[in-house]
Amino acid sequence: MRPRSSGWQLVQQSIKWLKHGLNLKKIIIIAGPNGAGKTTFAHDFLPAEAQTLRFINADLIAAGLAPFNPETASFKAGRLMLEEIDECVDAGHSFAFETTLSGLTYLKKIPLWQTHGYQVKLWFLSLANVEIAVSRVARRVLQGGHNIPEDVIRRRFKAGLANFNERYSKAVDSWAFYDSSGMHPKLIDWSNK
Repeated sequence: MRPRSSGWQLVQQSIKWLKHGLNLKKIIIIAGPNGAGKTTFAHDFLPAEAQTLRFINADLIAAGLAPFNPETASFKAGRLMLEEIDECVDAGHSFAFETTLSGLTYLKKIPLWQTHGYQVKLWFLSLANVEIAVSRVARRVLQGGHNIPEDVIRRRFKAGLANFNERYSKAVDSWAFYDSSGMHPKLIDWSNK
């Protein structure tokens, strides 16, 4: 990967990269390990910079289904998320969603989305190591957020990064790779096809 300068300027570069093709139908995949800050990143950048207002998030769906214990609704929330994605595609709406990329479900859907005229963009928020992910999830739980078992965090961390590098980055129309270990995501590399 090509190292880049740090700072807010790199985020602005990725915004310019993103704005390429704003009028096209688009699907933005915000990916990364648990604790990488995907939801925060989505809330900060989707409405103003990517001009995508629809954000589909299984964690938020689970919180709506079981507000006092969202972990118990995670499977149902995942199914509802997939249904909502399919409904958006059928209606021709642009949208974004978040995932750890630890599985291959979306990899099978990307070519279909592209044949429906979508430009598929992937933002991957990485962390320097899995211990940061474990620590951030533990901190989130202390602040009242949802928990993820440590073994699941570790499995998803490894699988998500491998799937990004070996599969997803090759399937999408464009991608950006960030290091989100610090206070703000730092753009490390990107590609437009």
